[in-house]
Amino acid sequence: MSTTASPDRLLRRGFVLEYATLAWNVVGIVVLATTAIAARSVALAGFGLDSLIEIGASTVVVWELSGTGERRQRKALRLLGLAFVLLALYLVVQSTWVLATGHHAGHSVGGIVWTAVTAVAMFALAAGKTRTGRELGNPVIRTEGKVTVVDGILAVAVLVGLLLNATLGWWWADPATGYVLVYYATREAREIFREH
Repeated sequence: MSTTASPDRLLRRGFVLEYATLAWNVVGIVVLATTAIAARSVALAGFGLDSLIEIGASTVVVWELSGTGERRQRKALRLLGLAFVLLALYLVVQSTWVLATGHHAGHSVGGIVWTAVTAVAMFALAAGKTRTGRELGNPVIRTEGKVTVVDGILAVAVLVGLLLNATLGWWWADPATGYVLVYYATREAREIFREH
């Protein structure tokens, strides 16, 4: 007996995962905007922009799952590659600007709680997307799962930066960790464009 679900069930699971990601990030934009303004935190505002990228990536996958064909898959993968490029650009600009200006954000308990919960949610969603994409044989869902992993890693980086700022006064920790993610996002974009 096969442990793999039917294609229809896998497709429904893919839609559920993408809609859950969309809903989480829509709520996240509101939470992050509120906490960013209260703490005057560039990191939290930037993480809100990352949520917009994740919303775009999930929308691409929902679009791709609604149709069929290799041409549609290739276009969806190129759009996901573009999302990685935009994420890398955003991280470079934000991190450089914060370091260059020496911007010191206030403390944000709400931001710390949201980024911690978001990291757990994004890693769980990414695992579900990777498994579903593999079982369905859909490279678009698998690739978007990598976007969700980056979102989870960014949540951890922002969380670490917020915690180091709150506990040790290390205002530069958050923008410095952003550069690590630039490498990952650039590598993923290059791999997508090379393969597809």
